[in-house]
Amino acid sequence: MTGLLQRAWDWLAPPEVPLVDGQLVKRPRRGAPPTAGSVPVAAPAQQPLLLEPPPAPSPAPPPAFVHPQANQRLLLSGIPVGYRLERSRRRSIGMTVRPEGLQVRAPLATSLAAVERVLQDRADWIVRKLAEQRQRGLEQHSARLQWGAQTELPYLGQPLRLALAVPLPARAVAQLQDAGVLQLALATDAPAEQIRSRVHAWWLHAARQHFTARLEHFAPQLGVQWRSLRLSSARTRWGSARSDGAIRLNWRLMHYAPEVIDYVVVHELSHLRHMDHSPRFWATVGSVLPDYRALRQRLRDEAAPAWGDEDA
Repeated sequence: MTGLLQRAWDWLAPPEVPLVDGQLVKRPRRGAPPTAGSVPVAAPAQQPLLLEPPPAPSPAPPPAFVHPQANQRLLLSGIPVGYRLERSRRRSIGMTVRPEGLQVRAPLATSLAAVERVLQDRADWIVRKLAEQRQRGLEQHSARLQWGAQTELPYLGQPLRLALAVPLPARAVAQLQDAGVLQLALATDAPAEQIRSRVHAWWLHAARQHFTARLEHFAPQLGVQWRSLRLSSARTRWGSARSDGAIRLNWRLMHYAPEVIDYVVVHELSHLRHMDHSPRFWATVGSVLPDYRALRQRLRDEAAPAWGDEDA
């Protein structure tokens, strides 16, 4: 009976929602869905979603080292290496790591499997040298010279600053000052290529003078006679020597300290006694430069700035 009276009262009671658009509306019956305009019933609180943590990112693949003229590929210490294989009439397998990548030379009759076994035996060394060459290239690129009125570059291990629009004696295009300044007879707004060309011409003259003096200094100590000097712009070699006494030295060596240049000069002069890198050769180098190992390491560690693509 009580339930019937309660339902009757609910029907007769005035609505509890007073007005919607100026009209009275009935209170929704129990259990009935709300009608348009009624006060919405709060939805039951939702349980928070339990999200799984995002998957860990996949590790980046190891950097590949690929020679631009690669004709063979191999995994060395887990790293893809594309190398250039050349065959010739030689007796052993040789390899060279250069800025462009790994180059391998093998006898004509040697199988590819035999070549790969040799490379796997030296895999750690090869990968380390490839990484060093890549890092050296990045350092050279970051040190690329931007030619202008305030350009500064290393000269004999010390900073050398350019000064433009300086009156010079007749026929002089550049003149070195004691204060580490190279004066150029150029306007301050001279094009970058013109500045580079003037500095390069002066640089080659200075390199020939310096190299000649050091060759004459060390040749008597080593008991050898050099006969000619040529300046090189090679990207991967600092110097070379032939048995007839012809010496080639890279003009970029003038970026380095004098003692580092001396190491290269002595290295090439020592080849006039031993045309190899045998223990006797290194003993000859050490006879006049006992600290040649440290100097050689400095030459490897210190990157010379790049002058531009045109100096190749």
